Amino acid sequence: MSGARGNPATVADCLRVGAGFSQGDLNWIAEQFTTLDSRLAAFPADGTELEVSVKDRDAKGQKVTLECWIAGRQKIVTTSSEEDLKAGLHDVRDDLRRRLNDAKTRQEPRHNRHLRDTGRPEPIPVDEATPSADDEPAGGTGPTA
Repeated sequence: MSGARGNPATVADCLRVGAGFSQGDLNWIAEQFTTLDSRLAAFPADGTELEVSVKDRDAKGQKVTLECWIAGRQKIVTTSSEEDLKAGLHDVRDDLRRRLNDAKTRQEPRHNRHLRDTGRPEPIPVDEATPSADDEPAGGTGPTA
């Protein structure tokens, strides 16, 4: 995969808050997600979007959702049911990082001839004239009857 054309994507440029969060939460959430910057840098900022939302914030069954749209790829959605909001944010962040790494790994072998060409060795043909272990030569050392 080649690098991003134009400006590389960063959390600060691409993140927006959805339901359950206010604009005042944006900077704090962006700080929690800064480790995503190195993974997002491979994509252009103008073709990348992140949206974080929370359902039932601070309640026992809260659910944090992080959605990622990258131009030319399928949308990635990660969720967490952690009771602590900060732990839930870290959970969705780490899951997104894993999925972006997996997506990159899935694409790399197509562009790496060495990985593409290594396969199973060719089978060795069995010569019918060669006796097998089951065939015992006449007058061999087998049991006598």
